[in-house]
Amino acid sequence: MVQENFDAIVIGAGQAGPSLAARCGEAGLRVAFIERHLLGGTCVNTGCFPTKTLVASARAVHLARRGEEFGFETGPVRVDMRRVKARMDGVVAAARSGLEDWVRGMKGVEWITGHACFTAPRTVRVGERELKADRIFINVGARAARPPLNGIDNVSTLDNASVLQLQEVPRHLVIVGGSYIGLEFAQLMRRFGAEVSVVERSPRLLPREDTDVAAEVQAILEREGVRFHLGAECIAFAPGEAAVRVRAHCGPQDVWLEGSHVLLAMGRTPNTGDLGLEAAGIRADARGFIEVDDQCRTSAEGVWAVGECNGRGAFTHTAWDDHEIVAANVLRGETRSLRDRVPCYALFIDPPLGRAGMNEEQVRATGRPALVGKRAMRRVGRAKESGETQGFMKVLVDAQTRRILGASLLGLAGDEVVHVLLDAIVHGTTATALARTMHIHPTVAELIPTLLQELQPLEEGA
Repeated sequence: MVQENFDAIVIGAGQAGPSLAARCGEAGLRVAFIERHLLGGTCVNTGCFPTKTLVASARAVHLARRGEEFGFETGPVRVDMRRVKARMDGVVAAARSGLEDWVRGMKGVEWITGHACFTAPRTVRVGERELKADRIFINVGARAARPPLNGIDNVSTLDNASVLQLQEVPRHLVIVGGSYIGLEFAQLMRRFGAEVSVVERSPRLLPREDTDVAAEVQAILEREGVRFHLGAECIAFAPGEAAVRVRAHCGPQDVWLEGSHVLLAMGRTPNTGDLGLEAAGIRADARGFIEVDDQCRTSAEGVWAVGECNGRGAFTHTAWDDHEIVAANVLRGETRSLRDRVPCYALFIDPPLGRAGMNEEQVRATGRPALVGKRAMRRVGRAKESGETQGFMKVLVDAQTRRILGASLLGLAGDEVVHVLLDAIVHGTTATALARTMHIHPTVAELIPTLLQELQPLEEGA
């Protein structure tokens, strides 16, 4: 086998991969860009694009049913899941097509379709080709986890990818896992007309969030008819009359749910098991996530891992930031670091949750005196005008420096407004300065200064 030499190899076409390939090509490098399936990774194909398209359709259905509140009549609303899916497929196909056109036109980049596997340090085999490069970037992402639960191999289950192929609304969707993916599908499928039950091992939803945030998220979904079974420590599966049975509680009397479909939303597994990491001297942790330093460098010289497979962030925006850090350091000689970024993400239920910085538990762990501000969305004019008064705004502030430490915005446009506070955290803008900033009326963001004028001491252990 003749060895082919490249300046750089990019493995995987998620959010970070194509952009890294393009930047390397623009820098004059000869690049091999390898993807075994579809360009775009999770975000384009089974994540952000399709799911947020479904969320938008579900919101339209929900608003149509609320017509009387807004002064109009629509009559009975009937969801045609085939048409909903066709709309979703169209959005995904357009995004992927645009990405493919971009990759084909990249300067100095050869797009190779196939499975890449390391055979030696900085050496990769793809089919009958062996490629070698001084710089290799791994961007292989992750997939839905399928934990070895009792009876799981005896039933048919869905994950975040296969659930997108449904042609009909489930009669009763049982979702195992009460975190971000599970809750988004719980609400959208309920709005499409499915009966929905969420089974979660923990005693509450969203363990990364403050207890008041998790409780309000649960209340929002319960108002729409989603049922929750929390503290389910003995989840099991069995064939049932409807299709599948899921054990939600055990004890003197087991509680089994009869579902037409089951969606597993219990975490992610990195796509690293068949990469041949050991042959390249690349270390991974017990779960398969590639170990990296704060500049995304692996244990192998000349190899970086970016995106979900490095375990340093499970979002499209963290993958993009990984690529920005690596490109700046490798191609421009800068010294950017993962330590520089502030954690931020959103839960895209309706209304959404926007999160930035620390939560209450993390703030208390620092030992510093802190302040908290909280305002119900029913006290926000734009929310009342829009008929969207669920949720609240919450901000955490250092009592001594007045720097903003974290924010949870659960409510109308919370996923957008949170960026006001995220930018303040990153750039060190104090609560005092932001409280004195004039914002536009009538908006949701105009209440940020008011929120910061109402700070109270954060009580210990509250």
